[in-house]
Amino acid sequence: MKTANPTTIEITDLVKDIKGKRIIDHVNLHLESGKITGLKGVNGSGKTMLMRLVCGLITPTSGSIVINGKRLGKDITFPESVGILIENPAFLDAYSGFDNLKLLASIKHSVGPEEIRQTIARVGLDPDDKKKYRKYSLGMKQRLGIAAAVMEEPDIIILDEPTNALDSDGVAMLKEILHDQRERGALVLISCHDLPTLQELSDEIYLMESGALRPYEEED
Repeated sequence: MKTANPTTIEITDLVKDIKGKRIIDHVNLHLESGKITGLKGVNGSGKTMLMRLVCGLITPTSGSIVINGKRLGKDITFPESVGILIENPAFLDAYSGFDNLKLLASIKHSVGPEEIRQTIARVGLDPDDKKKYRKYSLGMKQRLGIAAAVMEEPDIIILDEPTNALDSDGVAMLKEILHDQRERGALVLISCHDLPTLQELSDEIYLMESGALRPYEEED
């Protein structure tokens, strides 16, 4: 297993407005390697938007995101080593799970067919299954999305509601994978609607309400 490079993310006074509505409201957050940070909040609280901002998929209205001293949107366009699962996984319908991941892996050439097969098996899917993605169940799609996020063992892993559509075995699989990713030193940011699972996974939890972020407390 590849050791992750030491990584820090500094989010400072981050604001995102869309059509005159404040979606992210002056968020400050420090993230670092070897920790899993959890986000708790109802739908529409801003969790997914914050993750999109950290990934460089959208630009902030004001404030900054600095990754290892490089400002996102200025010094770098995207994080240099990141695995992402935000909202629903999206793959090519006519391709198998293996072929979809092989296509993704061809961008960086950092993993080969054997590593892809191992990752597919790790999430509880069959790497030899020729079934097209369009015929996957929701749970299978979610497992493949998790595989895509971790297969290259990136320094940063961002997972938005990764337990969606997973059965109890799938949740156990996810916990094991994230434990291993933390152990190798990855920086992990996750959101999860299931509080006990989030508490079990996370080193620290933040509550998001109406775009604002604060440390989660038990009475929340």
